[in-house]
Amino acid sequence: MTIYALSSGPGVSGIAIIRVSGKQTSKVIKSLTGSKLPTPKMATLKKLSKNGQKELIDEGVIIWFPGPNSYTGEDLAEFHVHGSRAVITAMHSAISKIKNCRIAEPGEFTKRAFQNGKINLLKAESIADLISSETEIQRRQALKIMNGKSSDKFNSWRERLLKILANVEAKIDFPEEDLPKKIINDMHKVSKKISTEIEKTLDDQKVGERIREGFKIAIVGPPNSGKSSLLNYLSKRDAAIVSEIAGTTRDVIETHLNLNGYPVIVSDTAGIRSSKNEIEKKGIKIALKRAEDADLRLVIVSAKTFVFTDVLKNLLAKNAILVLNKSDLTKGKVNSKFKKYDHVLISIKKDLNLNKLILKIKNKLKNKFLTNVDILITRERHRQNLINCLHHLKSFQLKKNKIDFDKAAEDIRLATRHLGMIVGKVDVEELLGSIFNDFCIGK
Repeated sequence: MTIYALSSGPGVSGIAIIRVSGKQTSKVIKSLTGSKLPTPKMATLKKLSKNGQKELIDEGVIIWFPGPNSYTGEDLAEFHVHGSRAVITAMHSAISKIKNCRIAEPGEFTKRAFQNGKINLLKAESIADLISSETEIQRRQALKIMNGKSSDKFNSWRERLLKILANVEAKIDFPEEDLPKKIINDMHKVSKKISTEIEKTLDDQKVGERIREGFKIAIVGPPNSGKSSLLNYLSKRDAAIVSEIAGTTRDVIETHLNLNGYPVIVSDTAGIRSSKNEIEKKGIKIALKRAEDADLRLVIVSAKTFVFTDVLKNLLAKNAILVLNKSDLTKGKVNSKFKKYDHVLISIKKDLNLNKLILKIKNKLKNKFLTNVDILITRERHRQNLINCLHHLKSFQLKKNKIDFDKAAEDIRLATRHLGMIVGKVDVEELLGSIFNDFCIGK
């Protein structure tokens, strides 16, 4: 089937781009223009009409990309028309009347590019990440992956393992022939070297995933300590209800922020206290779980009332900042029991020292995003496949006897398969739906 969709953003705009890809693309161009195909890869101004050239839709620019020299690898065309809803609707309606043409599914243009060998799976994912990037650091990471450094590394490991597999299988096919001792030694040497490189890659503090998904900050503390007020201050809007009534926040409230160029997800949680209310108890349980999973905890308490339970002390054990709110009620004095913790004395009501808190958060973020190795992993599926690959390599290294060659071959085969699944070198059909559904329609 030939697919079509609006590839530029929805809504009214000066220009809208409608993309068409598939065998019927040339027929779509001829039908809408009533003339021959334009010169490939040259912007050509044409009148676009429907109903067999009886009714003018618009005047716009066509760019014609004959396959396989196109984004998808198929015949592809882009119609640059005026961006009103009426023009877009009329264009879609006219194309839909041509046989074997249908509206594209989310990410289907990029999916076809992958299936036709124009891009690998890592590049397809990085295109999706680039489209959805909200901060500079996310944009740079997506472009870095698109440039192929990660896929080059994974493919290099895979090719070296395939050479090992060829030697092992040769021994299986010709058992009477002994492999030279040098080849056997080289096989284990190469597998150990790749194992070391994978271990180094896995020891990246999950920086790539943090950049892609956002750095998770949980605001936790007792009721009425200022958690919701702090969330609203950081997000610069009324994201959470602020009330003097204890237990107002029951569920987790999240907001996505761009904090000094870093992607951040800030969560406001239920006030931590002893409660007999079943709904509130569930909210407190969720709050503690969110705090446990967070990259950084802002443990906020009132500087005046000193509600500081053992639960809150445990949350300060690592990756935490103690926030002492309502300093305006204490004349800036800090209780001695707080001084041993990494803390900031603030007043949200009076807007005191909040800049110091934000600076401290930024420094924590900066440290978390620092890494001494190139970022190769940006998704959980990459990490899991590398972990599985490493497991099979370790298993291979334990097999040194001739009778183990069959099992050794299977270990290397599975290790190469997991590397292949990252870049799409093997059958990954079950992954494609979830990956390309993250795209917008028209990409």
